[in-house]
Amino acid sequence: MLARLAAQALEEKKADDVRILDLRKVHDAPSEYFVIASGNVPSHVSALSDQVFEIIKKATGLNPHKIEGYQNAEWILMDYFDVVIHIFQKDKRNFYRLDELWSDGEEIAITQNTNAKQ
Repeated sequence: MLARLAAQALEEKKADDVRILDLRKVHDAPSEYFVIASGNVPSHVSALSDQVFEIIKKATGLNPHKIEGYQNAEWILMDYFDVVIHIFQKDKRNFYRLDELWSDGEEIAITQNTNAKQ
């Protein structure tokens, strides 16, 4: 699954508090999955975004539909249509509280359980 691939790429690059939210049952959700992670400083946030881009491109051949926030690297959004990846600096993540805003979504494991359908 693309969301897990992104989350694993983020963890490999030492992102903090990486989470996958399954939003498929949430009415009016902007995508099926959110991947949310934090970086320490702008250069770390940019490096996390670069890692996700490279890993997904290599594994699937996909490019994001849109990337926003890369220049400031306070909050980078990578839109792969069904999966939207949010990479924040920690203070911005705490301010916007996206995890809480979409808490109706089900958090799913980053590593795939062999018994799971994901």
